Amino acid sequence: MEENNQIETKKSSFWELVRYAVIALLIVVPFRIFVAQPYVVEGASMDPTFKNGDYLIVDQLSKRFELPARESVIIIRYPKNPSTFFIKRLIAFPGETVEIKKGKVTILEVDGKTKIELDEPYIIYSKDENFSAKLGTNEYFVMGDNRAGSSDSRIWGAVPGEYIIGKPILRLLPLNKIGISPGTF
Repeated sequence: MEENNQIETKKSSFWELVRYAVIALLIVVPFRIFVAQPYVVEGASMDPTFKNGDYLIVDQLSKRFELPARESVIIIRYPKNPSTFFIKRLIAFPGETVEIKKGKVTILEVDGKTKIELDEPYIIYSKDENFSAKLGTNEYFVMGDNRAGSSDSRIWGAVPGEYIIGKPILRLLPLNKIGISPGTF
């Protein structure tokens, strides 16, 4: 009799475990797909803001309601290979013109009259260059903070809006840099 109770308890425990696993999957998988996901920084294109190996949690939901602000850090799909993800800073929006003269970035807004000169306190490694690009409909211009060592829109062109994944909302590693809204200034 006691042996039957042990077997029943083991069966009950197994199905209880299965039930909790299914519930966890039903919660975790949609959250990971639609709300937030982890991202590990690879490379030095965002030095000094982000270093190789920084572990971030990326908000994928808020972009559905509002665009990230100019100069905010975003995660994008690489336009030349959409299965690859990059971390960059959003510089310009559709219809704007980006002008870089001697490394200084200026944005000519859609109205053709308003110019915005970016202050960019996050730049340490710059590049003395001249560049100009006019963005089309649904095109965004992104750049790395390490301008001397970043592959970005200056090289491979604008990013389509649907390639914007989201923005980092939390840095978990390294431990001495844990924080909310990393990359903001």
